[in-house]
Amino acid sequence: MYLTFAWRYFKAKKSANAINIIAWVTVGVIAFATCCQVLVLSVFNGFEGLVKSLYSSFYADIKIVPATGKTFTLTPEQMASIKKQPFVANFSMIAEEKALLKNHNPFIDEDAQTSIYLKGVDENFININGIKPSVTRGKYFTGTTEDPYLIVGSGVQNAVNVRVDAALPDDNILTIILPKRNSRNNDPMQSLSEGFIKPAGSFTIQQEFDDKYAITNIGFVKQQMGFAADEYSAVEIKLTASADIKEDQQKLALLLGNAYKVQTKYEQNSSLYSTMKLEKWAIYSVFTLILIISAFTMISALTMLVLEKKKDISVLQSMGASKKSILKIFLAEGLLLGGMGTAAGILLATVLCLLQIKFKIIKLAGGSFLLDYFPVKLIATDFILVAITASSIAFIAAWFPARKASKQDFELK
Repeated sequence: MYLTFAWRYFKAKKSANAINIIAWVTVGVIAFATCCQVLVLSVFNGFEGLVKSLYSSFYADIKIVPATGKTFTLTPEQMASIKKQPFVANFSMIAEEKALLKNHNPFIDEDAQTSIYLKGVDENFININGIKPSVTRGKYFTGTTEDPYLIVGSGVQNAVNVRVDAALPDDNILTIILPKRNSRNNDPMQSLSEGFIKPAGSFTIQQEFDDKYAITNIGFVKQQMGFAADEYSAVEIKLTASADIKEDQQKLALLLGNAYKVQTKYEQNSSLYSTMKLEKWAIYSVFTLILIISAFTMISALTMLVLEKKKDISVLQSMGASKKSILKIFLAEGLLLGGMGTAAGILLATVLCLLQIKFKIIKLAGGSFLLDYFPVKLIATDFILVAITASSIAFIAAWFPARKASKQDFELK
């Protein structure tokens, strides 16, 4: 009943055209703000999904690192206990450290060099992540402790001019300089180890990885750095499809003790995901402010409508309508304006998102990213959040003029 009154008041011709204009402006502003909110959330969802897919090629589901320091000891018994866990599909032992990669250029008799994060991995590493399909030149091959091979990021490859040629695998010998563990020599040069390694391939995942990382045999890294037999930098674990990552993280933490830190995929790069979420909700808040501003136009429209319908209110009161009923009628009017704007905004945003998904209409500027268009992902909870936000603001905005209407004195002349 209340919505019927609200609809009749909305479409009825007013004595002043300004009331109709303000009402439609209110609907338009709400539609614009809700449309933008859905679009922003959907675009951020698209980018978040893209980043997660890129990072999943490099980061394991769970990574075990030392609670303090750079290395820890993991005994065969501890490895066996990890392997026995039903949620562990596979795991890889890691030895990693910052290193200097040098490549001698015989034409100018100089060395090209760059700092890298050298990651020594075992044979299970390719079962933990998707780096093997990301090798775009050469092949994935880490060699042995005595005959190590290196897979470098494409940025590292360009920085030191690494030649990856399957026809001439030994054509380019690289030099790796690493710090020795527990070296007590006063001579800084004696605290470094120098090893030689052959390039096997290069990978392309994402610029952050391509410019920093290189992968080789774990035995080579441990030998160069002087690791003990059971000493490692990390353990990377792939979980089964049915695993609960949070619950399993806690189980591993209890199993290993306080000397180890168990990190999920997102905790390994928490700063990136935190920044993305912060940006997403910051922009959402900006458009919420636009909705709040539209609330003032709604208050104006409803206040003028209350003045317009002063006699109608008195008639309703004479027919026995209570103050609560009058309040509900004008609250319904505000919710009607908010609902029309919200529905129009969400519908428009949905259409635009579906067009973007199908036809990739809006392109990314620059052309340096992996995609040349804005990725979009629709999530139902975003629609619910936007609808609740808009409805709440509309209700609050409608409350003040509706309350004023309900307190109007009975007057029938």
